[in-house]
Amino acid sequence: MHDLHEADKILKVILDYAQKNNLKKVTKAVMDLGSIVEHGEELMPENIKFNISMLSRGTVAEGIEVDVNKIKGDSWMLKEIEGE
Repeated sequence: MHDLHEADKILKVILDYAQKNNLKKVTKAVMDLGSIVEHGEELMPENIKFNISMLSRGTVAEGIEVDVNKIKGDSWMLKEIEGE
């Protein structure tokens, strides 16, 4: 469940970027993910990808490809957002 909350925050950043840049479709996002622990469990890249995919249904990011690079540290950062 903690992955869902963080995925929602990430998707909101993606959608905000799309709106500010007049993107009709977001096709890809590349992000760095550190070792983030919420409620005693580490966020896993696979879960973040799945939850973003699920939450993006019905938005301009539906069908988005999400690439997650594991990094040191305890934060996440969107590195690249692609769309048209």
